[in-house]
Formats: sequence, C-alpha cells, structure tokens
Amino acid sequence: MRYSIQASGESRSFPSGDPFLAGASPSAEADVLIYLGTPAALKAAKKAVLIELRNECLAEHVDETDPGGANVLGFCRYRNGADPPSKLIEIVRLSNTKGDAVDAAKAVFELAGLTVVVCADQPGRILDRLLRPKYNAALRFLDEGLATAKDMDTTCRLGLGYPDGPIERVVRGGLAYHYEVTRALFETYGTPAYAPPRRAVAAKHH
Repeated sequence: MRYSIQASGESRSFPSGDPFLAGASPSAEADVLIYLGTPAALKAAKKAVLIELRNECLAEHVDETDPGGANVLGFCRYRNGADPPSKLIEIVRLSNTKGDAVDAAKAVFELAGLTVVVCADQPGRILDRLLRPKYNAALRFLDEGLATAKDMDTTCRLGLGYPDGPIERVVRGGLAYHYEVTRALFETYGTPAYAPPRRAVAAKHH
C-alpha cells in the first residue's frame, strides 16, 4: 500500500528523521494521501485521505454528511508530550466513513510496523480520555500530601507492574502539554476529572 505525504510544519506523529517519512511515494502513485499539519483539498481520488489530529475532532475538517468525504479519516500517533512517539496509531472514523478507506489506512501504518486502533470521532479519542484523569488524580494526591511523587511512582511500578509511575511520566512529557490536553477535554466534557490540576496550570503560565 503506497502513500504520499503533504506536510506543513513539524509533525508530532512523524517528526523529522522518522523512517515513515522516507517511505512515502509521489502523490500520483499513492493509494493513500496523508496530511501532516494543515490539510489542503480533502477530496482526492485516493482509497483514503488521512489528517493528522491533535486535540481537535475530525469533524472540524470534514462534513460527515458529505458523501464526498467518506474516504477521509483522522489519525494521531500517541506521544507522551515531549517523549518520542509510540508505536500506537489511533485512527478516527466518522459515521459515514467507508470500510475500505479504514482498511487502507490501517494497512499503511501496519506495514510500517505500527499498531493501529480505530475509534469514533470524540475529543481525546481513547488514550487521552483514559489516561489524563489518572495523571490528574496523581497530581492532586501530590498536592494533598497523600504521598510523595517517589512513593506514588514506586507503588505503581511495583504494585501494578507499570513501566513508570504517573508523576514521572506526566512530568517527563511536560506539565504545560498536559494542561493543553486536559483543558481541551474539560471544555468539551465538563467532567471534573479532566480539569487541569494546579501544577499543570502553573507550568502553562511560567
């Protein structure tokens, strides 16, 4: 499955030097068109057109009632803030997305050695909606004096088998970045668990 890339600015999913960038084909030969950054004309005669997402929904770029956009999908490669990108790609589909477009998108990433999950078009997708409340709870426990950062991280590593603890992970990824993600989730859902914690708010304003 051949793919072409149109990039505008630095990509969070595929930063400079990522081998996925080198595997791209000329646009005329590609089955799948991938936008990294701001998308241009979305209606293309391709099996799939993919738009890299950050915190926004795919519906901000394409009208899901338009049959002409049935081959357009969003994607986000999970990345813990400033950490290198992971192997996991979240593909976002709309209610009218064609099945063969989903299959083409999955094939492109899986052939590159990445793991793909497919989800509906919701802010935060799967991972951020699951993980950010856990980081927020750990940061609030730290503020409340429940335990030190070291003790919470050690408990999660040894007691739960995590490779790292919640405090060290969210701090390593960047508290200002955590603020941006949780603020977007809180504005959408209004759920207290998504509200940016004190330390993230402070980091954003420093």
